Amino acid sequence: MDSFTQPSEWLRGVLGLCVLRIMAGGPTYGYAIAAELAEAGFGEIKGGTLYPLLARFEKNGLVTAEWRVGEGGPGRKYFTLTDSGRAELAHGLAQWQAFSTRVTSHLATGNTGDDLSVPHPRNFMRSTS
Repeated sequence: MDSFTQPSEWLRGVLGLCVLRIMAGGPTYGYAIAAELAEAGFGEIKGGTLYPLLARFEKNGLVTAEWRVGEGGPGRKYFTLTDSGRAELAHGLAQWQAFSTRVTSHLATGNTGDDLSVPHPRNFMRSTS
């Protein structure tokens, strides 16, 4: 895990997809999902962010939920990806791949030779007018 902290609006845009991806590994519960996201470098995901997302997934039929007896502690609500959830994950992964490729291509300097520390001429002309 690195020390990079992404802007929160970036995470909001992909959190659902990341949570679905975790759940593709099998039934899991909220705290375990949050811990896996933290381990992956996304930082601490608060319950007030994660649990409404899981409830929305359940309402939309992307996951099923069941309470299981806790081992030496309180019960836990386990979430399992449904076939609809797997289809949503596959669709989201394809969309993310296309989008991230487009963004990376747009931001890359490769073929243009642009020095990104210098304002783009179009923006420079606006600021000096």
